[in-house]
Amino acid sequence: MEKIVERGLLYDFYGELLTEHQRRIYEDAVFQDMSLAEIAEEAGISRQGVHDLLRRCDKLLLDYESKLHLAERFMEAKKTVKEILRLTGEASEIGEAESAKRLLEIRKLSNQLLNEL
Repeated sequence: MEKIVERGLLYDFYGELLTEHQRRIYEDAVFQDMSLAEIAEEAGISRQGVHDLLRRCDKLLLDYESKLHLAERFMEAKKTVKEILRLTGEASEIGEAESAKRLLEIRKLSNQLLNEL
């Protein structure tokens, strides 16, 4: 996963577990694409302080993910739903036997998805 996408996804799942100060600086760096110097000036801390805080936030978010696996489970569920959509999207163009086979596959994927959630 591209680092910026991964950071955004992890923040979506675990950002509320950061302090308000950490969230504000992390959002400025990741979502507003502000430089360390810009963030440091706005927050009244050094560039090194901003850099260290961003590294700590990244580590915290990764630690949460390694324990809870919410983002991973979300991505797996998304992949399963895409497969279900693919199977149902082409169903009108196939015969009855193939339709029955696909319905069984959709049922299997749906049960798998429910068990994961």
